[in-house]
Parts: sequence; C-alpha cells; structure tokens
Amino acid sequence: MSHNTFGHLFRVTTWGESHGPALGCVVDGCPPGIALTEADIQPFLDARKPGTSKFVTQRKESDTVKILSGTFADERMAGPVTTGTPISLLIENEDQRSKDYTDIRDAYRPGHADFAYQAKYGIRDYRGGGRQSARETAVRVAAGAIARKVLDHILPVPVAITGALVQVGADKIDRAQWDANEIARNPFWCPDAAAARRWEAYLDAVRKAGSSVGAIIEVTAENVPPGLGAPLYAKLDGDLAAAMMSINAVKGVEIGEGFGAAALTGGENADEMRMGNDGEPLFLSNHAGGILGGISTGQPIVARFAVKPTSSILTPRKTITIAGEETEIVTKGRHDPCVGIRAVPVGEAMMALVLADHVLRHRGQCGATL
Repeated sequence: MSHNTFGHLFRVTTWGESHGPALGCVVDGCPPGIALTEADIQPFLDARKPGTSKFVTQRKESDTVKILSGTFADERMAGPVTTGTPISLLIENEDQRSKDYTDIRDAYRPGHADFAYQAKYGIRDYRGGGRQSARETAVRVAAGAIARKVLDHILPVPVAITGALVQVGADKIDRAQWDANEIARNPFWCPDAAAARRWEAYLDAVRKAGSSVGAIIEVTAENVPPGLGAPLYAKLDGDLAAAMMSINAVKGVEIGEGFGAAALTGGENADEMRMGNDGEPLFLSNHAGGILGGISTGQPIVARFAVKPTSSILTPRKTITIAGEETEIVTKGRHDPCVGIRAVPVGEAMMALVLADHVLRHRGQCGATL
C-alpha cells in the first residue's frame, strides 16, 4: 500500500492497523531546537482517545505516546529538543478484541470500505477495519501536536486552533449562543450548552437503539499571518480540504461560507475592507474563511467537514459475501454512535499539520517575511 505520507516540507508518514500491536508515525522536516517531550503530545491524545464518555466507543486505550527518535538532551540542556532528524512516534494497542469481527470476515459491511479495499488489494484485515480504521487518527493527533510546536517556534504570535461540533444529525447549534469556554465543559466539544443537553438525550437514544448519526465539525485557526499558500496548485484551502477529506468517514468539506456562498449575491459574499486603527487592513466580514486565491488573508481560517453516520451498527443490513452470496449482517463490537465527536481533535491536528507545512514552504520561497 502506497500513499501513507502527508505534507511536503513538514511530512508525516503513518503506519499500523487497528488490531496490530501498535500504531506509529514518522515526522520529517521538523526544524531543530524545538523543546519536545511526550508530555507536549499526550494531552492531545487524551482528548481523542476512546472510552472518555458513554457517547464514544468503549475500547480502553491509554494511547500513551513514546518518542523513539529525533530529540536529544544532555546535562547541559533543560530538556530534550528536536535535532532536525526524523521524529518517530509509537502508540501501542492495548485493548483489541479481534474475535468481535470473526462473524464478518467473509461478508462486506455496508457503508464500510470492505468491498473497495478487497477489490483494490485482494486482501483485507477485517479486524476493526485494519489500516482504514479511525484508530489510525491517533498518530495524526500526535503529529499535530508537533506541528503546533513548529508554528509556535516560527511565528511571532501563537496560532490558536479550536475545533467544535456544530451539528449532530439534523440538530444545529445556535450560533448566537456560541461560548468558546463551553467547548471543554461537555463531552461533545459543543460551544452551545443548550445544544449539548439536547444531544446528550438524543445520542443516548441512538446508542441504545444500536444505530448511529453523522455530524459536522468546525475548525478555526486564529492569528494565522497573511501570505500562506499559493494561487494554483498549492492553495491553502485546497490542501486543507484534502487534509480534512482524508479523515475517516468525512464526506464533505467547506471553507468559510462554503456551499452557503451559492445562495449569496456578489455584494453579500464579498468581504469588504477598511483600514484598522493599527494601520492594518480590517475585513468587515469573513465569508472567504480567511483564504482568498488560495492564500491566507490574516483573517481567522474557518473549515468545516461533514462526517457520515458510523457504519458499524446493530441493525441488520443487506449485503453479500466474498463468494457472492446474499446475506444480512450485524456488526458487533464497540463503536461510536457518532464518530464525529472524536473527530474534533483530529480536525484540529490536520489544520495544524497543513499550517506548519505551509509556514515552512513560505519560508523556503519567500524567507522570514511572516
């Protein structure tokens, strides 16, 4: 299998399967001299890991990360720093239950990649989805933590990346009730306290019914300087869209107003400008989501992605076997009733990875002009 590497100058190669002994990644292109320990990475993994509430899979994984290479320290230093060489990260799998998947090894699960995977490779690891399992996103989150360190190291003002769940099923948040502090107070990463209470009852019913629902996640990056990206084949929004679309179960991505821009007039959609009191351009709106012509404007970058309902459900579904026989299938095991909940930290990580890559690419072409 090829295509396991993401990025250009800041490159991440992931490896491992859901029910293998471990997952890991190699981060290449990280500048030297950045303080880095496992403690810098672990909090982000703790936010993504399973078993954190009854609304996510109950698989018990500590997701403890180990740095195997790429850092150095001796008695003259306050702690380990990056050396500029590849950083290798390891996360061991601790709670596999491969027997849960024995009944589906010869049948394709509707909504899953089973058939497509088998058609391409002629073999598939049916245990928890193998390589295409969302378990792989753990190491993306770990790599994203390093990307955040790179951004803080290079940019004069720290970039603030915040993800939030803004819709579960057909139920959207009330944006007038957006409270950034509320995101950390509920198990849904929801900025609207009233919506979080509704979702708790709704998802509890969905979970008990053995079904699932989809969701929409919004990721915002503030304090991103203008100038990142390029106007044709390295558009910042193009790379962001590809990054978000690479997350498991994502079926749609939009930047800024996104699909909503089709319903606006040119006068409504254009982000008018004035001069701010600080002598810098002041945008009067942000329909563009902080990116114009593929290049960041200095406005907050806003990306949203839609996650489909978890395909592993207890409701019998019609399918066929690898021998072509028609049958029905029920997927047992421990699954998220709404996989979008744990996709929030993953979306934040992908935003950080893209921005770190583009900061290094900009510096390589234009120098330290940010």
